[in-house]
Amino acid sequence: MKTVPLSEARSLPIWRRPITLLFLMAVAMPLSFATWSALLNNFVIEAAQFNGSDIGWLHTVREIPGFLAIGVILVLLVMREQVLGLLSLALLGVATAVTAWFPTVGGLMIVTLLSSIGFHYYETVNQSLQLQWLPKDRAPQMLGWLLAAGSAATLVAYVLIVMTWQAFDLSYNFVYMASGGMTLIIVAYCAFAFPQFESPNPQVKKFILRRRYWLYYALQFMAGARRQIFVVFAGFMMVERFGFEVHEVTALYLINLIANMAIAPVFGKVVARFGERNALIFEYTGLVTVFLLYGGVYWFGWGVVLAATLYVLDHMFFALALALKTYFQKIADPGDIAPTAAVAFTINHIAAVFLPALLGYLWLVSPGAVFGLAAAMASVSLILALLIPRHPEPGNETVFSVLAPAPAE
Repeated sequence: MKTVPLSEARSLPIWRRPITLLFLMAVAMPLSFATWSALLNNFVIEAAQFNGSDIGWLHTVREIPGFLAIGVILVLLVMREQVLGLLSLALLGVATAVTAWFPTVGGLMIVTLLSSIGFHYYETVNQSLQLQWLPKDRAPQMLGWLLAAGSAATLVAYVLIVMTWQAFDLSYNFVYMASGGMTLIIVAYCAFAFPQFESPNPQVKKFILRRRYWLYYALQFMAGARRQIFVVFAGFMMVERFGFEVHEVTALYLINLIANMAIAPVFGKVVARFGERNALIFEYTGLVTVFLLYGGVYWFGWGVVLAATLYVLDHMFFALALALKTYFQKIADPGDIAPTAAVAFTINHIAAVFLPALLGYLWLVSPGAVFGLAAAMASVSLILALLIPRHPEPGNETVFSVLAPAPAE
C-alpha cells in the first residue's frame, strides 16, 4: 500500500483524503456498536433471562479490553495505526454479526469480549488519528461533525428497526448480521481505497505517563466511572422498570441520534468559542442534575416520560466530551498522542472493570442509589473541570501551572 505524507494529502481526490477516511470509520463503528447496544437489553432478558447482576457482569467483561487498551502500544511496534484501526473495526463487525448465535450467559460473555476488543482498540487508535490529522484550530468543529456523521449513519439503521421490527417480525439474528455486515463492507472499502497516511510527528511507541498530564488522566478516570452507570443501567431501567420493547428502546436511541446530529456540530463550535473549561463545566453541571433526577424516578416514583427525557438529555451532555479530546490536543507534545491515547483509555476503564459488577448487586437492593452515586461522580468531574485553565497549552496544563516551557515529565 502506498504511503502518502499528511502534508501531501490535500492533493489527493476528496474520496481518498484523511478526513474522508475518518468520516467513513466514524460511520462504520456505530453501525455495529450502536445497533448491538440498542437490542442488547431486550435480547439478554428474552434470550438469556438476565437480571441486574448478570448485565453488570456482562459489561464488566465488555470493559476488560478497554482496561487493556495500553496493549495498543505494543501492537503499534509491528503495525501502523491506520491498519490496526481497520482490523479492529473488522473484528467488531464480525462479533456483532454473530451475537444472536450465542443466546446464553457464557456465549454472550465470549462474543461480547471479542466485540469489545475490536471496539476499544478502534476507539484508541481513532482518537489518536483524529488528534494527529485534524489541525488544532479546526479540531473542535471537525470532531463535532464526525460525531454527527456517526449519528446520521446509525439513524438509518434505527429508523429501519423502529419501522420494520414488528411489521416484518424481524429476528435478532437478522438485525445483528445486517449491521455487522455493513461495517465489514465499509472496512473493506477503506482498506483498498485509501493510501497509508504518514504523520509529520512520529509517535513514541512506549509507555508514557507524564506528570503534567495528571488533570487529563483524572478527568478520564472519572469520565469512565460515570459513563458506566449510564451505559449499563439507564437503558436497562427502561426495559426492566417500564417494560420498553425493542422498537420502543430503539425509538429512544433514534431520538438521541437526531439530537446528536443537530447538537454535535453546535457543541463543536461552542467548545471553539468558549473553551474546554467552560464546556466541561456546563456538561458536568448538567450531568449532576440529570443523575439526581434519575434517582428521583426510583425514590419518588416519577414516571416514564421523565425517565425517557432524562435519557435523551444524558446522551446529549456526553457529546460535549469532545472538549476533553481537544484539551489534551492543546497540552500534548505531538509525539505523545498515540501512546497517551492508549494510556488514557486504560485509565478511563479502570473503574469500568469492577464497577458494573459491583453496582449490579447494589441495583438489586436500591436502583436509586446507583444514580445517586453517579451524581457524586459527576460532581467530582465538575471540580476537576474548574482546574482547567482558560487557555491550555504545554506548560499551562492546569490553573496551578506557571506558564513556562513544558517539562519532559
